[in-house]
Amino acid sequence: MSSQTGAASPLRFGQVVIGPPGSGKTTYCQGMQEFLTRLGRKVVVVNMDPANEGLPYPCAVDVSELVTLDDVMESLKLGPNGGLLYCMEYLEANLDWLENKMKEHSDCYFLFDCPGQVELYTHQSSAKNIFSQLAKWNFRLTSVHLVDSHYCADPAKFISVLCTSLSTMLHVELPHVNILSKMDLIEQYGKLAFNLDFYTEVMDLTYLLDHLAADPFFKKFHRLNEKMAEVIQDYSLVSFVPLNVQDKESMIQVLRAVDKANGYCFGDLEERNLQVMMSAAVGADFQFDSTLGVQERYVETGGKTVEEEMMDL
Repeated sequence: MSSQTGAASPLRFGQVVIGPPGSGKTTYCQGMQEFLTRLGRKVVVVNMDPANEGLPYPCAVDVSELVTLDDVMESLKLGPNGGLLYCMEYLEANLDWLENKMKEHSDCYFLFDCPGQVELYTHQSSAKNIFSQLAKWNFRLTSVHLVDSHYCADPAKFISVLCTSLSTMLHVELPHVNILSKMDLIEQYGKLAFNLDFYTEVMDLTYLLDHLAADPFFKKFHRLNEKMAEVIQDYSLVSFVPLNVQDKESMIQVLRAVDKANGYCFGDLEERNLQVMMSAAVGADFQFDSTLGVQERYVETGGKTVEEEMMDL
C-alpha cells in the first residue's frame, strides 16, 4: 500500500454506520452530515453499499463506481446476499481504489454508509478487514450500530437485538456506539413493559425472561433464553443511545458518545473546554436525565409522570 511508503497519512476521524436493513443508516448519514456541517466540520460521506441507489446526500466516494450489486448478480448468477458478500470481498481486494479516492479529502470528517447485511458484521471478515485497513491509514473510527427502537416493545426481539449487537461489537473490533433509531416510532407496535432506561442501559434481563415465559411459544425455550441473557449480562458491553434524527438534542447526545469513543473530543480541530474533556475521560456524563427527557417525549406513561414512577420504584 502507498501508505507504507513516504509520509505518514494525516490523522482522520469518522463513523462507520452499520446495522440491519431498514434501520435508518442512510437517513442517519444524511442527518449527521447536515448536523456536523452546521457545527463547522468539513464532512464527506462514503457510500460503501453497492446496492444503495438514489442517495439522498451528496456522496464524495461511491463504491458503486467500482462494483454494483446488480452487475455481480447478473454476471455471476448470485442472489442478493451472495452478491453483496462478493461485492465486499471485491472492495477488500481493491482497497487501493478506495485509498486514492479518499486522498482528495484528507482534512475531512468521514461518514461511511455501510451495507445492511447482518452477517457482514457478525462472522464474515471482509468488512472487518476493510475497517482494519482504514485504521492503518490513520483513521480513528467509531462503529455506529443502528437498530429499530420499536424492537424494545417485544422481549424476544429485544433479546435478539442484544445478541446481534454483542456479536457485532466483538467481531468488528472498533470503538462502538449502539443506537436505538426512530425513537418517535418506539411504541408503534406495542407498549414498553419498562421505563426506557431499562432498555438503554440493558438492566436485569430476568424481568424480560419472565415476560417471555408467559408466552406458550417461548415457554419451552426458557432455558435457552436464560443462557443467552446470561451471556449478554456477563459481557456487560451492550448499551444504547436513543436517537431521533429530526431532534437536535438527540443528535447532540449521539455525537458526544461518538466523539468520546473515537477520541475526537481530545483533538485540536475545534475549541474544547476542560469540563468536556474531563467528562469524556472519566465517563462522568450521566445519561439518566437525557433518557428521562426522551421517554417523556416519545413514550406514553399513563396517569403518572416518569418522576413519580421512578419514585415508586
